[in-house]
Amino acid sequence: MGGVSSAPELPVAVAAAGGMGMLSAVLQSTERLVAMLDALPAAAIGVNFLVPFLEDRDIVSAAAARVPVVDFFGGEPDPALVALVHAEGALAEWQVGSVEEARAAAAAGCDLIVAQGVEAGGHVRGTLGLLALLDLVLGAVEVPVVAAGGLATARSVAAVLAAGAAAARVGTRFIATHEALEAGAHPVYVDALLRARGEESVFTEAFSVGWPSAPHRVLASCIAAASATDRDPVGEMTLGGQTFPVPHWAVMSPNPSSTGDIAAMALYAGQGVGAIDRIQPAAEVVADLLRSAVAA
Repeated sequence: MGGVSSAPELPVAVAAAGGMGMLSAVLQSTERLVAMLDALPAAAIGVNFLVPFLEDRDIVSAAAARVPVVDFFGGEPDPALVALVHAEGALAEWQVGSVEEARAAAAAGCDLIVAQGVEAGGHVRGTLGLLALLDLVLGAVEVPVVAAGGLATARSVAAVLAAGAAAARVGTRFIATHEALEAGAHPVYVDALLRARGEESVFTEAFSVGWPSAPHRVLASCIAAASATDRDPVGEMTLGGQTFPVPHWAVMSPNPSSTGDIAAMALYAGQGVGAIDRIQPAAEVVADLLRSAVAA
């Protein structure tokens, strides 16, 4: 979820409600991330790294010494990164988009594998739908498999658990929460999510400045807005303690600090967006997602 979960408020709230919160390390320095983690309450919170932006591997060791799970996305499974995580006593998790990647992640020593379907919001690793991918991955590896991609309701969570997933990973639904609005997501972004239908979640490479050739899923409205403006940069934002311009078609999604043409920035959203119709506390979302799953 990138900038939406780069602040601790949302992950802490999810963990307090009984889920596992995930804190993004994107654009965080080692010093800033360590300070943030050291200030967190003891809770089920993991840290996610985008492999293409991982320049200093010491930050992985620092995170692994402070959280139970370290998660990776955007690169081939790397046994050296997994070993760094294990050396500090944490579990290593890798997000995959194909059965071949899943086998590679298991061979690299990962403790958990996230099967990410093409329905997912944000950056997308593969091209298969979630249920087809989940079935293949479950048949290929022995480690627990987490299902991700387009999950936004209790029925969808219950479905992937019934299909054999060990857990469900939910992203877009948590953007429309009070905690995300407080620290991670711009109000214009959240309002666009609330008004969107599932069909308006578009698979594209349009927002590629800063991360070229990286497919992702955004709202159709932001593609239209970005296509209609010649403003460059389209705005400015602060992330990881740094303030910088947001280029036209940039990879960054708007957070509460963002200014400028917010509607023309990358508004990431999975295909489950059509089920999101109100802003809720994160704890209420966790309870809603679990209710039918537990009954099933």
